[in-house]
Order: sequence, then structure tokens, then C-alpha cells
Amino acid sequence: MPVYEYRCNKCNIKFSIFMHIMEHGRQIICPNCLENDISRIYSSFAIHRSIKSIYDENNDPRSPDYYKDPRNIGRQLEKRFKDMNMEVPAEIKQKIESAREGVMPEALKDFNSASPDAAYH
Repeated sequence: MPVYEYRCNKCNIKFSIFMHIMEHGRQIICPNCLENDISRIYSSFAIHRSIKSIYDENNDPRSPDYYKDPRNIGRQLEKRFKDMNMEVPAEIKQKIESAREGVMPEALKDFNSASPDAAYH
């Protein structure tokens, strides 16, 4: 059965109703204030994506949004090691995982406070 969402125009609560297609003519009342002054609203929905589809959409490191996704931190480095048939050193793996969790390596922490043109002064 489809789920329909409504908002009461009097008390402003949002509520959902399971309604069989043959019940479409029935009068809907607010479960909170029992008024029938309601408006139908669009339901929200979710899109489930695979890790591969997310990577495919965000695989260009030149894109301004590429590094907003923490999974992309170290991805190019990992790819280069893989292309050379080499294993990523454990110390580097650990730093990449820490960065993905929001912990920046000690050497990079100073860059957060630097001005964008600090190298030119």
C-alpha cells in the first residue's frame, strides 16, 4: 500500500497514512487535532548508491568537490602504488586512514592556519 503524507493546516503537524488505492475518496483528518483542513505534501525519498557509483561520480581530483569526500584522501596515492604493483607502506596507510577519519597528519596541521599566499612572502 502506498504511503501518503499530509500536513495539518491548523496544528502544522506532519503525518503519514497508508492508503489502499480504493480508499482515495475518503476524508482525511489530522490525528492530533481531528481537523480536516489538511494539505498533501511530497514525501522525501532516499537514493541508495554503491561505493563504485560514488567513486565514479567523484573520481576527478581536479574537481573542487573531490576532496570534500574524505574517502578520496589518499585515493590517488593508493592508485599509483597499485599501478606500480607495490604495497602502500603501513605508515602511509595509517596516515591515510587517520586523515579519512578527520585526523590530519602532524606535518599538515600547520597548513590549516596558513594564508593561501603564504609561500609567496
